[in-house]
Amino acid sequence: MIEKLIVLEDIDPVIFYGVNNANVQLIKSLYPKLRIVARGNVIKVLGDEEEMCAFEENIIALQKYCAQYNSLKEEVIIDIIKGNAPQAEKAGNVIVFSVTGKPIIPRSENQLKLVEGFAKNDMLFAIGPAGSGKTYTAIALAVRALKEKEIKKIILSRPAVEAGEKLGFLPGDMKEKIDPYLQPLYDALQDMIPAAKLKEYMELNVIQIAPLAFMRGRTLNDAVVILDEAQNTSAQQIKMFLTRMGMNTKMIVTGDITQIDLPSSQTSGLVQAMKILKGVKGISFVELNKKDIVRHKLVERIVDAYEKFDKEVKEDRYKKIEEEKKNHLNGVIRNL
Repeated sequence: MIEKLIVLEDIDPVIFYGVNNANVQLIKSLYPKLRIVARGNVIKVLGDEEEMCAFEENIIALQKYCAQYNSLKEEVIIDIIKGNAPQAEKAGNVIVFSVTGKPIIPRSENQLKLVEGFAKNDMLFAIGPAGSGKTYTAIALAVRALKEKEIKKIILSRPAVEAGEKLGFLPGDMKEKIDPYLQPLYDALQDMIPAAKLKEYMELNVIQIAPLAFMRGRTLNDAVVILDEAQNTSAQQIKMFLTRMGMNTKMIVTGDITQIDLPSSQTSGLVQAMKILKGVKGISFVELNKKDIVRHKLVERIVDAYEKFDKEVKEDRYKKIEEEKKNHLNGVIRNL
Protein backbone atom coordinates (compact mmCIF):
# COMPACT_ATOMS: atom_id res chain seq x y z
CA MET A 1 0.00 0.00 0.00
CA ILE A 2 1.33 3.44 -0.94
CA GLU A 3 0.04 6.99 -0.52
CA LYS A 4 0.20 9.76 -3.12
CA LEU A 5 -0.83 13.42 -3.32
CA ILE A 6 -1.99 14.84 -6.65
CA VAL A 7 -2.16 18.64 -6.93
CA LEU A 8 -4.71 20.08 -9.37
CA GLU A 9 -3.15 22.97 -11.32
CA ASP A 10 -4.53 25.48 -13.85
CA ILE A 11 -8.15 24.54 -13.10
CA ASP A 12 -10.93 25.42 -10.68
CA PRO A 13 -11.34 22.46 -8.26
CA VAL A 14 -15.06 23.28 -7.94
CA ILE A 15 -15.55 22.50 -11.65
CA PHE A 16 -13.33 19.41 -11.44
CA TYR A 17 -15.12 17.95 -8.40
CA GLY A 18 -18.60 18.70 -9.76
CA VAL A 19 -21.79 19.83 -8.02
CA ASN A 20 -21.90 18.33 -4.51
CA ASN A 21 -18.66 16.45 -5.37
CA ALA A 22 -20.57 14.34 -7.92
CA ASN A 23 -17.48 13.87 -10.10
CA VAL A 24 -15.38 12.75 -7.11
CA GLN A 25 -18.03 10.20 -6.15
CA LEU A 26 -18.08 8.88 -9.72
CA ILE A 27 -14.27 8.57 -9.81
CA LYS A 28 -14.34 6.73 -6.46
CA SER A 29 -16.89 4.25 -7.84
CA LEU A 30 -14.63 3.58 -10.85
CA TYR A 31 -11.66 2.91 -8.54
CA PRO A 32 -13.15 0.79 -5.70
CA LYS A 33 -9.70 -0.52 -4.66
CA LEU A 34 -8.36 2.95 -3.90
CA ARG A 35 -9.10 5.25 -0.99
CA ILE A 36 -9.58 8.76 -2.44
CA VAL A 37 -9.90 11.98 -0.45
CA ALA A 38 -10.26 15.37 -2.22
CA ARG A 39 -9.70 18.63 -0.35
CA GLY A 40 -9.01 22.03 -1.88
CA ASN A 41 -6.84 21.47 -4.93
CA VAL A 42 -5.21 18.29 -3.53
CA ILE A 43 -6.36 14.71 -4.10
CA LYS A 44 -4.96 12.19 -1.60
CA VAL A 45 -4.91 8.57 -2.76
CA LEU A 46 -4.07 5.37 -0.86
CA GLY A 47 -3.84 1.91 -2.40
CA ASP A 48 -2.07 -0.54 -4.69
CA GLU A 49 0.88 0.89 -6.65
CA GLU A 50 -0.20 -0.48 -10.04
CA GLU A 51 -3.76 0.78 -9.59
CA MET A 52 -2.35 4.10 -8.38
CA CYS A 53 -0.32 4.62 -11.59
CA ALA A 54 -3.39 4.12 -13.78
CA PHE A 55 -5.40 6.46 -11.54
CA GLU A 56 -2.78 9.22 -11.68
CA GLU A 57 -2.53 8.97 -15.46
CA ASN A 58 -6.29 9.34 -15.84
CA ILE A 59 -6.51 12.23 -13.35
CA ILE A 60 -3.89 14.11 -15.40
CA ALA A 61 -5.94 13.46 -18.55
CA LEU A 62 -9.11 14.70 -16.81
CA GLN A 63 -7.23 17.75 -15.55
CA LYS A 64 -6.08 18.63 -19.09
CA TYR A 65 -9.61 18.25 -20.41
CA CYS A 66 -11.02 20.45 -17.63
CA ALA A 67 -8.36 23.13 -18.23
CA GLN A 68 -9.14 23.24 -21.95
CA TYR A 69 -12.94 23.13 -21.87
CA ASN A 70 -13.67 24.69 -18.43
CA SER A 71 -16.07 21.83 -17.76
CA LEU A 72 -16.02 18.16 -16.75
CA LYS A 73 -19.10 16.04 -17.34
CA GLU A 74 -19.73 12.53 -16.03
CA GLU A 75 -19.70 10.99 -19.52
CA VAL A 76 -16.25 12.52 -20.14
CA ILE A 77 -14.91 11.02 -16.90
CA ILE A 78 -16.22 7.58 -17.86
CA ASP A 79 -14.79 7.83 -21.40
CA ILE A 80 -11.31 8.87 -20.23
CA ILE A 81 -11.07 6.32 -17.40
CA LYS A 82 -12.28 3.54 -19.70
CA GLY A 83 -9.68 4.54 -22.28
CA ASN A 84 -12.09 6.00 -24.85
CA ALA A 85 -11.64 9.37 -26.55
CA PRO A 86 -14.21 11.78 -25.06
CA GLN A 87 -16.78 13.33 -27.34
CA ALA A 88 -15.37 16.81 -26.95
CA GLU A 89 -16.37 19.94 -28.75
CA LYS A 90 -15.11 20.09 -32.33
CA ALA A 91 -11.97 22.19 -32.32
CA GLY A 92 -12.34 23.98 -35.67
CA ASN A 93 -11.49 27.64 -35.20
CA VAL A 94 -12.01 27.56 -31.41
CA ILE A 95 -9.72 30.00 -29.59
CA VAL A 96 -10.68 28.98 -26.04
CA PHE A 97 -13.73 27.65 -24.21
CA SER A 98 -15.80 29.87 -21.93
CA VAL A 99 -16.43 29.09 -18.25
CA THR A 100 -19.67 27.43 -19.34
CA GLY A 101 -17.82 25.21 -21.82
CA LYS A 102 -19.08 27.18 -24.82
CA PRO A 103 -16.50 27.55 -27.62
CA ILE A 104 -15.23 31.08 -28.29
CA ILE A 105 -14.55 31.33 -32.01
CA PRO A 106 -13.94 34.10 -34.58
CA ARG A 107 -17.44 35.12 -35.67
CA SER A 108 -16.53 37.06 -38.79
CA GLU A 109 -13.91 37.08 -41.54
CA ASN A 110 -12.03 39.99 -39.96
CA GLN A 111 -12.04 38.38 -36.51
CA LEU A 112 -10.45 35.34 -38.17
CA LYS A 113 -7.83 37.70 -39.65
CA LEU A 114 -7.08 38.83 -36.07
CA VAL A 115 -6.41 35.24 -35.04
CA GLU A 116 -4.20 34.65 -38.09
CA GLY A 117 -2.38 37.96 -37.62
CA PHE A 118 -1.63 37.10 -33.99
CA ALA A 119 -0.12 33.78 -35.06
CA LYS A 120 2.15 35.35 -37.67
CA ASN A 121 3.21 38.63 -36.02
CA ASP A 122 4.49 39.86 -32.66
CA MET A 123 2.53 43.12 -32.82
CA LEU A 124 -1.06 43.46 -33.97
CA PHE A 125 -3.30 46.51 -34.42
CA ALA A 126 -7.05 45.85 -34.40
CA ILE A 127 -9.11 48.88 -35.41
CA GLY A 128 -12.90 48.85 -35.60
CA PRO A 129 -16.24 50.08 -34.23
CA ALA A 130 -17.87 49.20 -30.92
CA GLY A 131 -19.07 45.61 -30.76
CA SER A 132 -16.85 44.30 -33.55
CA GLY A 133 -15.14 41.87 -31.15
CA LYS A 134 -11.63 43.32 -31.31
CA THR A 135 -11.01 43.44 -27.55
CA TYR A 136 -12.85 40.21 -26.76
CA THR A 137 -10.95 38.29 -29.45
CA ALA A 138 -7.65 39.79 -28.31
CA ILE A 139 -8.25 38.69 -24.70
CA ALA A 140 -9.29 35.21 -25.87
CA LEU A 141 -5.99 34.90 -27.77
CA ALA A 142 -4.07 35.99 -24.65
CA VAL A 143 -5.92 33.49 -22.43
CA ARG A 144 -5.18 30.68 -24.90
CA ALA A 145 -1.47 31.55 -24.93
CA LEU A 146 -1.45 31.50 -21.10
CA LYS A 147 -3.28 28.16 -20.91
CA GLU A 148 -0.89 26.60 -23.42
CA LYS A 149 2.05 27.96 -21.37
CA GLU A 150 3.43 29.93 -24.33
CA ILE A 151 3.69 32.93 -22.00
CA LYS A 152 3.88 33.53 -18.25
CA LYS A 153 1.52 36.50 -17.88
CA ILE A 154 -1.18 38.64 -19.45
CA ILE A 155 -1.01 42.43 -19.11
CA LEU A 156 -4.06 44.50 -20.01
CA SER A 157 -4.06 48.28 -20.14
CA ARG A 158 -6.29 51.23 -20.97
CA PRO A 159 -5.80 55.01 -20.91
CA ALA A 160 -7.95 56.56 -18.16
CA VAL A 161 -8.81 59.47 -20.41
CA GLU A 162 -12.01 60.65 -18.74
CA ALA A 163 -10.00 61.58 -15.63
CA GLY A 164 -6.97 62.73 -17.60
CA GLU A 165 -4.96 59.89 -16.00
CA LYS A 166 -5.22 61.95 -12.76
CA LEU A 167 -7.41 59.78 -10.58
CA GLY A 168 -6.83 61.50 -7.24
CA PHE A 169 -10.21 63.21 -7.01
CA LEU A 170 -12.12 59.91 -7.30
CA PRO A 171 -13.20 58.19 -4.05
CA GLY A 172 -11.56 55.03 -2.68
CA ASP A 173 -8.10 53.47 -2.89
CA MET A 174 -6.16 53.18 -6.15
CA LYS A 175 -7.86 49.93 -7.21
CA GLU A 176 -11.30 51.45 -6.61
CA LYS A 177 -10.32 54.55 -8.58
CA ILE A 178 -9.19 52.70 -11.71
CA ASP A 179 -11.59 49.73 -11.76
CA PRO A 180 -14.44 51.58 -13.56
CA TYR A 181 -12.13 52.24 -16.53
CA LEU A 182 -10.98 48.63 -16.67
CA GLN A 183 -14.30 46.83 -16.10
CA PRO A 184 -14.76 45.78 -19.77
CA LEU A 185 -11.47 43.86 -19.50
CA TYR A 186 -12.61 42.15 -16.29
CA ASP A 187 -15.89 41.20 -17.99
CA ALA A 188 -14.11 39.42 -20.84
CA LEU A 189 -11.73 37.59 -18.49
CA GLN A 190 -14.64 36.43 -16.32
CA ASP A 191 -16.20 34.82 -19.41
CA MET A 192 -13.07 32.75 -20.08
CA ILE A 193 -11.46 31.93 -16.72
CA PRO A 194 -13.27 30.38 -13.70
CA ALA A 195 -13.73 32.91 -10.89
CA ALA A 196 -11.47 31.17 -8.35
CA LYS A 197 -8.67 30.74 -10.90
CA LEU A 198 -8.99 34.33 -12.13
CA LYS A 199 -8.72 35.62 -8.56
CA GLU A 200 -5.61 33.50 -8.01
CA TYR A 201 -4.04 34.71 -11.28
CA MET A 202 -4.63 38.33 -10.31
CA GLU A 203 -3.30 37.90 -6.78
CA LEU A 204 -0.12 36.31 -8.21
CA ASN A 205 0.17 39.00 -10.93
CA VAL A 206 -0.12 36.35 -13.64
CA ILE A 207 -2.89 38.58 -14.99
CA GLN A 208 -2.29 42.30 -14.52
CA ILE A 209 -4.75 45.09 -15.35
CA ALA A 210 -3.59 48.68 -15.06
CA PRO A 211 -4.00 52.16 -16.56
CA LEU A 212 -1.56 53.04 -19.32
CA ALA A 213 0.34 55.46 -17.05
CA PHE A 214 1.48 52.47 -14.97
CA MET A 215 3.38 50.98 -17.94
CA ARG A 216 6.13 53.61 -17.93
CA GLY A 217 9.59 52.28 -17.14
CA ARG A 218 8.67 48.58 -17.47
CA THR A 219 10.11 45.94 -19.81
CA LEU A 220 7.48 43.30 -20.48
CA ASN A 221 8.83 39.79 -21.10
CA ASP A 222 7.06 36.42 -21.64
CA ALA A 223 3.66 38.05 -21.97
CA VAL A 224 0.74 38.98 -24.15
CA VAL A 225 0.19 42.71 -23.63
CA ILE A 226 -3.05 44.34 -24.76
CA LEU A 227 -3.65 48.09 -25.02
CA ASP A 228 -7.39 48.75 -25.30
CA GLU A 229 -9.08 52.03 -26.32
CA ALA A 230 -5.80 53.12 -27.91
CA GLN A 231 -7.53 55.90 -29.84
CA ASN A 232 -7.44 57.86 -26.57
CA THR A 233 -3.66 57.77 -26.21
CA SER A 234 -1.38 60.66 -27.05
CA ALA A 235 1.51 60.20 -29.49
CA GLN A 236 3.95 60.04 -26.56
CA GLN A 237 1.85 57.52 -24.63
CA ILE A 238 1.49 54.99 -27.44
CA LYS A 239 5.19 55.25 -28.29
CA MET A 240 6.00 54.64 -24.61
CA PHE A 241 3.69 51.62 -24.57
CA LEU A 242 5.00 50.02 -27.78
CA THR A 243 8.60 50.35 -26.60
CA ARG A 244 7.84 48.33 -23.41
CA MET A 245 7.99 45.15 -25.54
CA GLY A 246 10.42 42.53 -24.22
CA MET A 247 11.51 39.02 -25.15
CA ASN A 248 8.88 36.39 -26.01
CA THR A 249 6.16 39.03 -25.89
CA LYS A 250 3.28 39.79 -28.21
CA MET A 251 1.35 43.06 -28.23
CA ILE A 252 -2.20 43.73 -29.38
CA VAL A 253 -3.41 47.33 -29.75
CA THR A 254 -7.16 47.86 -30.14
CA GLY A 255 -9.13 51.03 -30.79
CA ASP A 256 -11.98 52.79 -32.54
CA ILE A 257 -10.84 55.92 -34.39
CA THR A 258 -14.45 57.15 -34.62
CA GLN A 259 -14.67 57.47 -30.82
CA ILE A 260 -11.72 59.66 -29.86
CA ASP A 261 -12.29 61.39 -26.50
CA LEU A 262 -9.14 63.51 -26.57
CA PRO A 263 -9.30 67.31 -26.81
CA SER A 264 -9.75 68.41 -30.44
CA SER A 265 -6.31 70.03 -30.38
CA GLN A 266 -4.59 66.74 -29.51
CA THR A 267 -3.62 64.11 -32.09
CA SER A 268 -4.63 60.51 -31.37
CA GLY A 269 -1.58 58.32 -30.81
CA LEU A 270 -3.34 55.42 -32.54
CA VAL A 271 -4.05 57.41 -35.70
CA GLN A 272 -0.44 58.59 -35.81
CA ALA A 273 0.97 55.09 -35.12
CA MET A 274 -1.12 53.63 -37.96
CA LYS A 275 0.57 56.03 -40.39
CA ILE A 276 4.10 55.67 -39.00
CA LEU A 277 4.16 51.87 -38.57
CA LYS A 278 2.31 50.84 -41.72
CA GLY A 279 4.54 48.42 -43.63
CA VAL A 280 6.90 47.67 -40.74
CA LYS A 281 7.83 43.97 -40.78
CA GLY A 282 6.39 42.00 -37.88
CA ILE A 283 3.42 44.36 -37.38
CA SER A 284 -0.03 43.43 -38.66
CA PHE A 285 -3.02 45.77 -39.10
CA VAL A 286 -6.58 44.42 -39.16
CA GLU A 287 -9.47 46.81 -39.77
CA LEU A 288 -12.90 45.64 -38.65
CA ASN A 289 -16.18 47.23 -39.72
CA LYS A 290 -19.91 47.22 -39.01
CA LYS A 291 -20.26 43.77 -40.63
CA ASP A 292 -18.15 42.37 -37.76
CA ILE A 293 -20.48 43.67 -35.04
CA VAL A 294 -21.72 40.78 -32.91
CA ARG A 295 -23.65 42.65 -30.25
CA HIS A 296 -27.39 43.39 -30.33
CA LYS A 297 -28.64 44.06 -33.88
CA LEU A 298 -29.41 47.64 -32.82
CA VAL A 299 -25.67 48.34 -32.39
CA GLU A 300 -25.09 47.93 -36.14
CA ARG A 301 -28.06 50.23 -36.86
CA ILE A 302 -26.70 52.81 -34.41
CA VAL A 303 -23.27 52.70 -36.10
CA ASP A 304 -25.00 53.11 -39.48
CA ALA A 305 -27.01 56.09 -38.24
CA TYR A 306 -23.93 57.84 -36.84
CA GLU A 307 -21.95 57.20 -40.04
CA LYS A 308 -24.79 58.75 -42.04
CA PHE A 309 -24.94 61.72 -39.66
CA ASP A 310 -21.15 62.27 -39.82
CA LYS A 311 -21.31 62.15 -43.63
CA GLU A 312 -24.09 64.78 -43.67
CA VAL A 313 -22.16 67.02 -41.27
CA LYS A 314 -19.04 66.79 -43.47
CA GLU A 315 -21.09 67.58 -46.60
CA ASP A 316 -22.73 70.58 -44.88
CA ARG A 317 -19.33 71.81 -43.73
CA TYR A 318 -17.95 71.45 -47.26
CA LYS A 319 -20.91 73.37 -48.71
CA LYS A 320 -20.42 76.20 -46.19
CA ILE A 321 -16.70 76.42 -47.02
CA GLU A 322 -17.50 76.52 -50.75
CA GLU A 323 -20.14 79.23 -50.19
CA GLU A 324 -17.70 81.28 -48.11
CA LYS A 325 -15.08 80.98 -50.86
CA LYS A 326 -17.65 82.00 -53.49
CA ASN A 327 -18.86 84.97 -51.42
CA HIS A 328 -15.28 86.05 -50.76
CA LEU A 329 -14.48 85.83 -54.48
CA ASN A 330 -17.61 87.82 -55.37
CA GLY A 331 -16.64 90.45 -52.80
CA VAL A 332 -13.16 90.75 -54.31
CA ILE A 333 -14.64 91.08 -57.79
CA ARG A 334 -17.06 93.80 -56.67
CA ASN A 335 -14.23 95.77 -55.10
CA LEU A 336 -12.23 95.78 -58.32
